[in-house]
Amino acid sequence: MVKAHSLHIPVMGLGFTMDTPAKVAQYGIDSVISIGDDVLIEKMRKVYCEKLKLPYEEITTKIEDFRAKRITSYLNLINDIATKKFEALKESTLEKGSELKKYLDMLPNSSTIKQEFEDFIKKMPGLEEVKAWAQATLSKGSVDVNIMTKVDQVNYRNGEKLPIEYNDAFAGIRGFANSDLASSLVFSAGMNPRLYGYIEEFDGFYPTMDGYIRKKIVLKVSDYRSAIIQGKFLAKKGLWVSEFRIESGLNCGGHAFATDGYLLGPILEEFKQRKEELRTEIFDILKTALEKKERVIPTETLDLKITAQGGVGTNEEHEFLLDHFKVDSVGWGTPFLLVPEATLVDDATMDMLANAKEEDLFVSGISPLGIPFNSLRGNTKDLEKQALVDAGRPGSPCPRRFLTYNTEFTEKPICTASRQYQKLKIAELGTLDLSQNQYEIAYGKIVEKSCLCVGLGTSAIMVNGAENTVEKEAVLVCPGPNMAYFSRKVSLAQMMDHVYGRTNIISRTDRPNMFIKELKMYINYLKDKIDESKQEMNKKQEKYLTRFVANMKDGVKYYQELFTNAKDSFTNTKERILTELDLSDKVLSLLNIEISTLIAESKQEVKAR
Repeated sequence: MVKAHSLHIPVMGLGFTMDTPAKVAQYGIDSVISIGDDVLIEKMRKVYCEKLKLPYEEITTKIEDFRAKRITSYLNLINDIATKKFEALKESTLEKGSELKKYLDMLPNSSTIKQEFEDFIKKMPGLEEVKAWAQATLSKGSVDVNIMTKVDQVNYRNGEKLPIEYNDAFAGIRGFANSDLASSLVFSAGMNPRLYGYIEEFDGFYPTMDGYIRKKIVLKVSDYRSAIIQGKFLAKKGLWVSEFRIESGLNCGGHAFATDGYLLGPILEEFKQRKEELRTEIFDILKTALEKKERVIPTETLDLKITAQGGVGTNEEHEFLLDHFKVDSVGWGTPFLLVPEATLVDDATMDMLANAKEEDLFVSGISPLGIPFNSLRGNTKDLEKQALVDAGRPGSPCPRRFLTYNTEFTEKPICTASRQYQKLKIAELGTLDLSQNQYEIAYGKIVEKSCLCVGLGTSAIMVNGAENTVEKEAVLVCPGPNMAYFSRKVSLAQMMDHVYGRTNIISRTDRPNMFIKELKMYINYLKDKIDESKQEMNKKQEKYLTRFVANMKDGVKYYQELFTNAKDSFTNTKERILTELDLSDKVLSLLNIEISTLIAESKQEVKAR
């Protein structure tokens, strides 16, 4: 069947897209659930069972392999809900307000399905003919799931370390593999070789002779090099990557995985130019591996999709990614936080998001993973955290323990956002010979860490009125900078009309182009890195900064050529874009001089010693 939409809704936080497929899959829209928090998953399963009057039996922590079983049960439930809604949609009439009418109205105007239906309806078909057409033509959106490869902590039972297959991410794979879903498992946050190796154990991830894969693998990658390394690694195990999902390093939500100055445009250009090379090279390795495993070898080269997401906000940008870079789908995340029909956001948080301006959206250091994190100023989780700091009791009780990796002070890993860790770290700080200013900076970095495990799932709990003795009402939200330009709650139909250019829900006229926004964010990021190196410039920093600014200047040059030659796109904003690029190039030249000066001064200091 033809894919209905050219967009997908990426995973957002732990809970914001927790039930999104149950809301949008019947309209042919792909979306992604996080399966990082099995406690939240079990609460949501109970909510839906009660809502739909289905039997519910709790999967308690006393049950063997409870985490994987919770995930499997919830995914089966969401899949069942989405499937039943889709089947009912295909049986509905074409009357105004019907689900079938909504499905067709949401499609892009260029959709072949829409065009086919317009030709079909001219024949004045009867109701049964319409139903038969819908059964044969329409497709349900994919119910995909996301696993952060870095969230792979060791688990314990009765104080004893459990085998590796009971690690969080391993249990997540098992939960998905054992579910009824025929969809994709999206891996984010980088390569995890031992985790990838575990996928080999499940038959659903292997292709049939005709190329069908029931459980597909999708990798979020930052560049072509990462794609080919990870693609080959999995191919050697007989596993095919069905999609490489390129995400803007800084112009996105959640964790911000900055590249070494590589910008989204040039990255997408390389994928466009080398897609067939990538597919062929990896497929050849796959065939050899499947032969060694004595598994079925597909008769044709398998399909490979390239998708992109991060900072997209207008139909013009959406279409440009599709037409110029030839991506197969475009991810729209942050704007959908203002769509109650698609995501789980409580009213108070939604009001904060709708009213957020550029200065309210920033990259913070709150993540216990040590990775920059997109934050909303004044969110209730940060207010709760600051109240504890002011009361002299910094840190979280750490009820979930999903991010327990630090062993500085303990044999058993703990989380850097936990009260236990922060108390020990602050005590260590007091033994160091630091000035008052140095102490305050170091102290601030310690207590800045926040409990993501609870905060990112709280909104889902609040919206559904589930038990929240642990979460209470402190919400952490992770919008991208694009949130500043979306200022009101909208319906799903309105958002889809905006995506496909039938309406415009952005009232501001000063929104920068998505590529320019990312460029400026990288320049600010570079400035911060230069400031950090002023304390002490070493060889590693010297190499990093030099490479970073060179890659940035190459990116600016690419964009200058791209926008100069773009004849049918960005005609109303091209002049402004080119001006911004020229200014950015000059700023980068000045930063390059600053880096060179710092390097020279560092070498002089070394000689003086």
